[in-house]
Amino acid sequence: MTDPNAIQPSELDQLPDRDPEETAEWQASLDAVTKAAGPHRAAYLMRRTLERAEGAGIALPKLLETDYVNSIPTSAEPAVPGDEALEQRITAWNRWNAAAMVTRGSKYGVGGHIATFASAAWLYETGFNHFFKGKETDGSGDQLYIQGHASPGIYARAFLDGRLNEEQLDNFRREAGGNGLPSYPHPRRLPWLWEFPTVSMGLGPLSAIYQARFNRYLANRGIKDTAGSHVWAFLGDGEMDEPESTAALALAAREELDNLTFVINCNLQRLDGPVRANFKIVQELEAQFRGAGWNVVKTLWGTAWDELFQLDTTGALVRRLRQVPDAQIQTYQTRDAAYIRQDFFGGDPALVEMAKLLSDDKILECFHLSRGGHEARKVFAAYKAAVEHKGAPTVILAQTVKGHTLGEGFASKNANHQMKKLSVDEFKNMRDLLELPIKDSDFVDGVVPYGHPGADSPEVRYLQERRAALGGPAPARRVHPVAPLPAPAEKAFASFDKGSGSQNVATTMAFVRLVKDLVRDKETGKRWVPIVPDEARTFGMESLFPSLGIYSPKGQTYEPVDRDQLMYYKEAKNGQILNEGITEAGSMADFIAASTSYATHGEAMIPFYIFYSMFGWQRTADQMWQLGDQLGRGFLVGATAGRTTLTGEGLQHADGHSPVIAATNPAALSYDPAFAYEVATIVKDGLRRMYGEAAPGEDQNVFYYLTVYNEPMPQPAKPSVDRIDEGIVKGLYRFNTAESAGITPPANAPRIQLLGSGTAIHWALKAQALLAEEWGVAADVWSATSWSELRRDALEADEALLRGEERVPFVRQALQGAEGPVLAVSDYMRQVPDQIAQWVEQDWSSLGADGFGLSDTREAARRHFGVDAESIVVAALAQLAGRGEVKAASVKEAREKYGL
Repeated sequence: MTDPNAIQPSELDQLPDRDPEETAEWQASLDAVTKAAGPHRAAYLMRRTLERAEGAGIALPKLLETDYVNSIPTSAEPAVPGDEALEQRITAWNRWNAAAMVTRGSKYGVGGHIATFASAAWLYETGFNHFFKGKETDGSGDQLYIQGHASPGIYARAFLDGRLNEEQLDNFRREAGGNGLPSYPHPRRLPWLWEFPTVSMGLGPLSAIYQARFNRYLANRGIKDTAGSHVWAFLGDGEMDEPESTAALALAAREELDNLTFVINCNLQRLDGPVRANFKIVQELEAQFRGAGWNVVKTLWGTAWDELFQLDTTGALVRRLRQVPDAQIQTYQTRDAAYIRQDFFGGDPALVEMAKLLSDDKILECFHLSRGGHEARKVFAAYKAAVEHKGAPTVILAQTVKGHTLGEGFASKNANHQMKKLSVDEFKNMRDLLELPIKDSDFVDGVVPYGHPGADSPEVRYLQERRAALGGPAPARRVHPVAPLPAPAEKAFASFDKGSGSQNVATTMAFVRLVKDLVRDKETGKRWVPIVPDEARTFGMESLFPSLGIYSPKGQTYEPVDRDQLMYYKEAKNGQILNEGITEAGSMADFIAASTSYATHGEAMIPFYIFYSMFGWQRTADQMWQLGDQLGRGFLVGATAGRTTLTGEGLQHADGHSPVIAATNPAALSYDPAFAYEVATIVKDGLRRMYGEAAPGEDQNVFYYLTVYNEPMPQPAKPSVDRIDEGIVKGLYRFNTAESAGITPPANAPRIQLLGSGTAIHWALKAQALLAEEWGVAADVWSATSWSELRRDALEADEALLRGEERVPFVRQALQGAEGPVLAVSDYMRQVPDQIAQWVEQDWSSLGADGFGLSDTREAARRHFGVDAESIVVAALAQLAGRGEVKAASVKEAREKYGL
């Protein structure tokens, strides 16, 4: 009989119930179990039933949380191959040397972190011995994203392996002498070891997802077989608070990236205290990852807990583990057995009885030491399950103790992230715990010694044999010798030299047209990787859709609504365009993976990422530093650039400062081209420098930032100016003089030099005409394609002078002999052109769009900021009046004439 108070199926589901009587029976069974055996037994049966349904492929919502126990039961754990005793010894040496390195360095005040690696040592050692594929094979090996704060442990292992020596360990965080080790994984600082920068936190997980995705992209496009590569990202549970850490989880699941494993070290502590003091971070992460579609493996408890779980016939232990908040778990780590008996076991009669069967030593072993992340068998089982799982990425939630084996002063203490050293007595206690053959007499003058069992010891031989079997050392960065890419046909670039005639063309469109020609190149065309964050049509890139295709691992499973149009939305498994949706961070992660493919996979790819310039450096500048650290190469294109050029969009779209931020990055070559032929010249030289035959002394590991505009303007032909290509690349050349512009100024007319970049050169050209026609002033116009490159060259010249070398900055060479003062203008804040002011011998003045942007027409915005042609005229007259070359009254007259 149906319970009248039960929720009827029609209240839960729009679908009609084909058999209400059967439904009622299921509900009645659940009610009966609840009444007879209690709600916990009913919940257990429901979870197991849902798990069975999920395993059978029945379409049901997945469980978001499971019990606070290991996902892999002890009975299902595979045996660990190899010699676990030797691995234990290797891990002990690594723990010792990591702590010694940081402690020895503390006398210099350079810092360092000890506790993170202490908690994660087995997470790394198990991978190095059994899973992480090296690069000395035909493939690319695995990609390892090492948790930044664990770097001392990785250095310690490289020391044991013979890849580092004691002097280098002693120079941890002291690189200025040339034989030091960087604080964290920095490829630019240690390019033979580190492959991926993982500090700032949050960028590692995001990049790992897009790296795994890019591996599939290369394979699906037939460029590189990456089936043998697996991406491993080692993360902290506190790091998962960063928005970037979880920003792309759905992408990884949607594209079934089973070549990706996250290993989250859940030591329950962030930098200043518990990650989730009043909650449970493992359960939260499990729900988050399961909800996103990931395979979740929890490795929480060590073998010492097996006895407790076997005694848990009522489920009371499992219930209690789910109840206890993380901060209390940490407290148990520091308390005696009596406290744990009372606080953990004392509130439930079933647990009280269980505790009577446990000795104090057993309780302390479980609550102080035994965690899944500290046991090779548990970690091996999790890793094996991860690499064998198909159809989804895997996250391993490995519970550990932060500061494990470092002694009572470190383990689970809130301050252990800031604790940089151990005392001699603490080291001796650690030595005894780890059973290392280090004598008291080895501590000379209180200095902790490094430990090494010997180059021919069983430990080192085993370590090297395991790495040889897996394909060579790890981590390691390898740049395989590859021939420079052939230069594309000159025709693609030369077509811009003749200008656009009467047609108005925006420099954004000029860039897209150039790339469209370059991707047709038979030799290098397939290596271009166009990246766009869902604004392709804004940038005029829709013409590339049908010809190149938009990458999708599923291909196109539908008929696009615009299929009958010439430029229809075409997705393809071998598509070339990465159209990422509304995610600048994801697009930058794409760019980083593509721009470093020359090293990661031995395949040089040419990425260009085009975006609203306001949402590039401002939003994702941290990733651009990551890009520079990882030695990436490619073209970043800030489109719809400038503070006044993007009409109507307003304050948060009006970019007046991206060149300022770009100039702070040593790896970024920032350009603000005015004309289509300048864009072509810069791209041509960038391809030569990054992918072709770089000149002696040129750093190939750079990337370009080009600002391009959406304002259609006439594109002039490339002027016949001596060494114009050199001027475009170095940052400055004279576009015209008053005379060559067809202006005939009066004899002995005052003269001024107008420097403009980007779209501002058009205002300068108009001002040139007004100055001549209405004020009798001759003006020469210069195109400043890169203020920041001019500045860098000048700084290098200054440094050369300090070394006793004579060198004149290029900007001074270019302007040598130019008559009159200099007035510079751009569509950015004055700080942009002012970068070069101190090296200009002529009187200097500048105009710029300082302040917040606003919504209006281009003309009104430029008048508001005082950068339009008329404002340039007034500023030029004021500069000349200050020199006594025009009447002071002319300035006031001009202001009134133009309504300023």
